[in-house]
Amino acid sequence: MDKIIAHGLVFYGRHGVLEAEKNTPQRFEIDLILHKDVKDAAVRDDINYTIDYADIFYNVRKIVENESYNLIETLAENICKMILDRYATVQKAEVTVYKPCAPVEGEFKYFAVKIERSRK
Repeated sequence: MDKIIAHGLVFYGRHGVLEAEKNTPQRFEIDLILHKDVKDAAVRDDINYTIDYADIFYNVRKIVENESYNLIETLAENICKMILDRYATVQKAEVTVYKPCAPVEGEFKYFAVKIERSRK
């Protein structure tokens, strides 16, 4: 299966269990891997047969910036759900949510959750 990859999408949202995380936007990074047959798009050289990158970026941004969840697991789940609901030709979605500013005392690059969901 072909894949469309969006790597390192950056948004600022209010996700976390602490009150400070709910009040002050923090950086989140998102990686997407969309499993979709892109042969028709490639042969026809036509965006109507694939996923518009700007559209997927905008729809992920809406979720990250306009909604608020306690867990990045829930954020990842809702991004996956939106992708499978909105983009009917995507067979499987892999979503990784990175939280580089997690409120953890210590040195780390990020905490992350990666989920995969497929059509039934």
